[in-house]
Amino acid sequence: MNPRRQKRLAIVALVVSVVAGAVGLMLYALNQNIDLFYTPSEIIDGKQGTVPQVGQRLRIGGMVVPGSVKRNQETLAVSFDLVDTGPAVTVSYQGILPDLFREGQGIVATGVLTAANRIQAEEVLAKHDEEYMPPELAEKMKGIKHVKPDNLATGGH
Repeated sequence: MNPRRQKRLAIVALVVSVVAGAVGLMLYALNQNIDLFYTPSEIIDGKQGTVPQVGQRLRIGGMVVPGSVKRNQETLAVSFDLVDTGPAVTVSYQGILPDLFREGQGIVATGVLTAANRIQAEEVLAKHDEEYMPPELAEKMKGIKHVKPDNLATGGH
């Protein structure tokens, strides 16, 4: 092989390795910011054979269990249970909840798993329409009955 071809091959190899390194660093950085979506059952039982690890960032969607909302009168701290078709998961949140947040309502929370069944939420989103539900959660919730927010306001009558 002549020296000119060797030089070209070395330059091509260098460019390919730099591009591969840059792509690897980008994927690593993106991996740090990915929030996987889970339902309460998937947090407890696992999703496709893997249980989320304590300290992992995630999003969780489910129905707020009626009677489970506990507010601290001194601070903005609140905790509540979320459920889908199985076990409940407790969500703790520090801040002002959305206006549409109610017991028996579907919500999505983003936060960190602090124990096997506890999440420290950084953000809580309440759905704005009784008919809308994330497709993953809708599939899990088929056949499950819950108390509608309208029934809570009127005392269940």
